[in-house]
Amino acid sequence: MLTKIKKNYFILISTILFLYFFFNFLDGERGLISYFAKKTSLEELKNKKILIVKKIENLEIKNSLLTNNLDLDYIEILIRQKFLFGKEGEKIYLIKNYEN
Repeated sequence: MLTKIKKNYFILISTILFLYFFFNFLDGERGLISYFAKKTSLEELKNKKILIVKKIENLEIKNSLLTNNLDLDYIEILIRQKFLFGKEGEKIYLIKNYEN
């Protein structure tokens, strides 16, 4: 048996190396499966970043309306939304919005 191993030494080492590299190619930390998992994670993070940037821009716009130069129309909108305040003879309709 030892003589057979000596004769096929190159084939045996080649097979072991091939299997090692093949499994690492598929399932290692930098493997193909890990690559696709990281790729989907990256896409999710990019989408979250876009949503957060939009929220920040929206808050900056609202903040700019409440600075030294007050926008009275915006303040009236806020008062109407928060306190359900209306003018005399005006009907207020509540529309429920189930979105966050």
